[in-house]
Amino acid sequence: MPAPATRLPPHAYFAVSAVFHYLGPAFAVLLFARVEALGVAWLRIAAAAVVFALWRRPWRLWPRLDRPTRLLLAGWAGVLALMNSVFYLALERLPLGTVAAIEFLPVIVLAAFATRTWRNLAALASAVAGVYLLTDVRLVSEPLGIALAAANAVLFAAYIVLGHRVARTEKVPGIDGLALAMLIAALFALPIGGGAAAPAFADPVALAAGIGVGFTSSVVPYVADQLAMARLARATYALMVSLLPATATVIGVLVLAQIPTAPEIAGVLMVVTAVAIHQELTPAPL
Repeated sequence: MPAPATRLPPHAYFAVSAVFHYLGPAFAVLLFARVEALGVAWLRIAAAAVVFALWRRPWRLWPRLDRPTRLLLAGWAGVLALMNSVFYLALERLPLGTVAAIEFLPVIVLAAFATRTWRNLAALASAVAGVYLLTDVRLVSEPLGIALAAANAVLFAAYIVLGHRVARTEKVPGIDGLALAMLIAALFALPIGGGAAAPAFADPVALAAGIGVGFTSSVVPYVADQLAMARLARATYALMVSLLPATATVIGVLVLAQIPTAPEIAGVLMVVTAVAIHQELTPAPL
């Protein structure tokens, strides 16, 4: 059955996700002056969980789900909780563009599994080279930051894999799976960042900022991700994610005044080139 004429193409949903994926975290970095990183991470997850709860009331789904689907959602929720926590700890120590570049590296492996044409090989090579240029050499000055960013990268790859499974399952309609997973993630992350977030509840400005970070970081991009994942092959989506380091670099300049070097600018151009020359292997499902 053909898609409705008013439905946006999946690449448009991805573009929305690419912008908001790092716009919210850029604002979160500014919030670090008032709330610790783990507290900001929990506020982000909890605020998104509240928005989804009011919007979708996802708890009604849980009794109707079978055990494998529950385990899938619980696993995805655990990844969301840990990924957001280590992501903000990395942002305390590294520029946004650098964290984004490291975050991308395992994702390209997902795309590599399905590479079959010379165009996709060239795209992979350009993307990897671009990420290499974008990644500042900080192993000596910030080893913990690099380790945290690497952990976040692995979790981000897991987020894509599990997110695709949730988006394609027929047991959870629409974005209700995301809403339910975010609610569970808020509970999982409570012991990690709940205590650090406590001061925000006595600071109206910090609390409002934390809610804003949650909406821009987790509601908008994750909903856009689900809409894109439902209609894009996993390998296609994984390679398109190579645009994120470029997006993060631009947002880092505009919001945080993190000016890139000449090699980093070259890396941005190589990443964009990779996305441009990538050829989808199979038609996106309608």
